[in-house]
Amino acid sequence: MAQKNNFEFSIREFKPSDEHVIRSLFRDGILEHVYPAFFKAMSHPDHIGIALSISMAGYVLGGSSYFQALLFGSAWAGLIYYCCHEIYDGYVARRLSSDMAAIQAHYLENPDNGLWVAEADVKGQSKVVGMVAVTGKRGAEDGERFDDCNGSVSGGGAEFGQEAGDGSYAEMSHMVVVYPWRRKNLGSRLTGKALDFCKDRGFSRLVVDVSSPQTAAASLYQKFGFIQTSSHRNTHTNRWFSKLARINVNQMEKFI
Repeated sequence: MAQKNNFEFSIREFKPSDEHVIRSLFRDGILEHVYPAFFKAMSHPDHIGIALSISMAGYVLGGSSYFQALLFGSAWAGLIYYCCHEIYDGYVARRLSSDMAAIQAHYLENPDNGLWVAEADVKGQSKVVGMVAVTGKRGAEDGERFDDCNGSVSGGGAEFGQEAGDGSYAEMSHMVVVYPWRRKNLGSRLTGKALDFCKDRGFSRLVVDVSSPQTAAASLYQKFGFIQTSSHRNTHTNRWFSKLARINVNQMEKFI
């Protein structure tokens, strides 16, 4: 049953006819973090100092050339942007070739997995404006928890404290809300849908990975009682990309 609210949107299960728009929404939703990650990295004192030093070197080597100084500084900024882009674009590529390549088989044919979309009435037509996914893990080990298919910018395993029962838990991923529909409680409704699904399936906890530039997402999860349990820089790209981009993967979980 679709759930409605005062903002005229509904949350329903994914349908095969949504496949194309869902893939596009997912890609756009992930890649929009590239610019915030870039500006956050470039505003770090270390990067500011390096950019100034490189620009000064260009100025001197160019014979007091301001153009050369600007060129050298821009090259450094371009390298940082490239690192940020590769991290998020690489994550998108991995997901589009794994669970998002077989959405129906992965999310509809497995009762422990779920994928929901948010629909809004836009000028009399239904438009998909958000999505969220849950992947159940039955009897999984801690070390298996964070792999290429675990939501946000995926990471490597870490201890999470006490394991409940047979080690079953669920992972939330693909949380995307289209910009005009943000700050309208839609992210909260999607998170609530994921938590309700986990309760119905008997999972005792829900885990999610959030990259450090995703501050709004982290704040949303904290309001639902998620707590950060660990942080790492394993973004499944060249390790220097993560270091230069200064992107951390923050692992959060909530006991249900």
